[in-house]
Amino acid sequence: MNDTIPAENQSPPTIETDLLRLAKINNRFDGTGGDKTGVEIIRKAMETCWMEAIYYQQIVQRRTMKKMIICILACAALSFSYAQEFKTIQLSPPDTNRGLPVMKALKARASASEFDTVKLRDQDLSDLIWAANGINRPEIGKRTAPSAINAQDIDVYLCREEGIYLYDAKKHALDPVVPGDHRQLIADRQKSFARAPVILLLVSDISRFRGGDDSLKLVWAAEDAGIVSQNIAVFCAAVGFKTRPRAIMDQEKLRQVLKLKDSQHLMLNNPVSY
Repeated sequence: MNDTIPAENQSPPTIETDLLRLAKINNRFDGTGGDKTGVEIIRKAMETCWMEAIYYQQIVQRRTMKKMIICILACAALSFSYAQEFKTIQLSPPDTNRGLPVMKALKARASASEFDTVKLRDQDLSDLIWAANGINRPEIGKRTAPSAINAQDIDVYLCREEGIYLYDAKKHALDPVVPGDHRQLIADRQKSFARAPVILLLVSDISRFRGGDDSLKLVWAAEDAGIVSQNIAVFCAAVGFKTRPRAIMDQEKLRQVLKLKDSQHLMLNNPVSY
């Protein structure tokens, strides 16, 4: 191509003039109109290439559009599926006649280091979370786990594959909080614990304590969380489930995910499986 800078009164070089020079230099065309014929042939070849390029571009665009539509439909279907699944779960009444006697359950209690991946049945889920911190005396609203000055500061979050739920003890129901699988944030560096189908996360809201400074409230919170965690452990031992009390978790990211208030503190978690 022509690399010479044109003079001020000279028109800039065009593709046609460059091709004409190329035809002259190559001297591949015969006759007085050889140069012009060469340019025409080159121009026609370029037009053909350009039309083919447009044709193939249209094919690629159609295929890309088709893939995009399929992708969008798949995402929409997945979102709809999650929307259908991630909703309030009304739990069935707990079965208070199941399991080993207390002394045998205490004898069987142990902290598991491996967990099964099979999802818990609905009745097992209901019994587990009621045992953790459910209401056992509806007439006065008292819980299976005591709390300092009856503050009932411990909220139980249930985490599983489709999302995180908050246990509503009064309704004995699980209210959706945030969709998505966040078990790995709770497992943290002990990654294998994220395999458990359910992880119960214990959060204390110290604003529910009447009186006392924050340091005392945190002591009460730790005591209350420990009691709820032990309820989970005893229940699991009584019915043959596996669990383990844990304090390790990614506190910072979990606080962001759950949008916790300053008064809410992540205390313990219990992975649970068959």
